[in-house]
Amino acid sequence: MTRLVVDVPDYPEPGVIFKDITPLLADHTAFEQTITALAEAGLDQSEHGVVDKVVGMEARGFILAAPVALALGAGFVPVRKVGKLPRATHQVSYDLEYASATLELHQDAISPGDRVLLVDDVLATGGTVAATRELVASCGGTVVGVAVLMEIAVLDGRGSCDGVPLTVLQSV
Repeated sequence: MTRLVVDVPDYPEPGVIFKDITPLLADHTAFEQTITALAEAGLDQSEHGVVDKVVGMEARGFILAAPVALALGAGFVPVRKVGKLPRATHQVSYDLEYASATLELHQDAISPGDRVLLVDDVLATGGTVAATRELVASCGGTVVGVAVLMEIAVLDGRGSCDGVPLTVLQSV
């Protein structure tokens, strides 16, 4: 998998090393293995799905979370950047490793009591995960796991998963 993730220096800003996953997505076998591995975070020990919804964060989280939801027999819910969803939303603002952002979730996307798996491409500082957990909670859902393709360990984003199981396919 490592060979299929390309480092792009100084993107989107100087000093940032962007992890380009498009070669991994273009490789059918690697993509399928990635989705299967991420979906395992939503299974119990008997390999039955234990989540009602899989939430993917904009934008690369969508690419991974939607097929994970299908694999688990769960619904897919997108968390979008501000202004992208057409109906009433909950909003949370947070800091990224190089900027700040606001995320939104439709107010009716998660039902009270829904068990939710968060799926994203990269766990860096943890701001996106923390904001998304807050959004899910605002709807009455419970985050039961976080699954990411990569973790940038030096940025210590694991704290955002406090008390929630974290599945990481690759630590860089």
